[in-house]
Amino acid sequence: MIKVVSYNIHKGVGLDRRRDPRRILEVLREIQGDVIALQEADLRFGAKTRVIPHHMLEEHSPWQAVPIAHDGGNMGWHGNALLVRKDCEVRASAALHIPALEPRGAIRADVVVHSAPIRLVGMHLDLSGLWRRRQARAILSHVDSCAAPLPTVLMGDLNEWSAGAGCLRDFGREFASVPTGPSFHARRPIGRLDRIFTRGFRVIECGVHASPLARRASDHLPIWAVLEPL
Repeated sequence: MIKVVSYNIHKGVGLDRRRDPRRILEVLREIQGDVIALQEADLRFGAKTRVIPHHMLEEHSPWQAVPIAHDGGNMGWHGNALLVRKDCEVRASAALHIPALEPRGAIRADVVVHSAPIRLVGMHLDLSGLWRRRQARAILSHVDSCAAPLPTVLMGDLNEWSAGAGCLRDFGREFASVPTGPSFHARRPIGRLDRIFTRGFRVIECGVHASPLARRASDHLPIWAVLEPL
């Protein structure tokens, strides 16, 4: 069994307007995921430094950040980061250059979790529906171009408010949508902006992590799924 998590951490700023990376790590420890896709994991302006400092992740968590060739010292690529447990093997990783109006990206990693090789894609898509669809097609094209087929998880903040149109329809042609539930806004979640899609997995259980701490730590709630490779 593999537990996957997606979480838009809002640059570590909670509903109390305080930036607190330790609080984000506490929420992740509550969930205990094996692999985690983070969005807004870097500060947007200036040096664009990582929200969760390297030493904090290394010394106070069971996870490591998947290295991305274009990270420039940040945690990932355009605010996207993938965390995996430290006993996981990272076999490959890549930054995905996707069409965008504003700085957007996606990242991919091939990792071995509990002896199972899997492929992960973390993403944060555009606010524009037209650009989201272009980005979805670019991500699907990248996954299809990978040399070896693997059980694959796509997850992140899609910024899609519709129930099944737009980029959801594009991803849904090849991947199964996991019914995790609404995750935005954290105070009163009504929007399913955060999504998990799978191919080559059976979904054991899934949900939205809505602990009291998670409701304060970001404007999004984390979503999760327990998966079994087919």
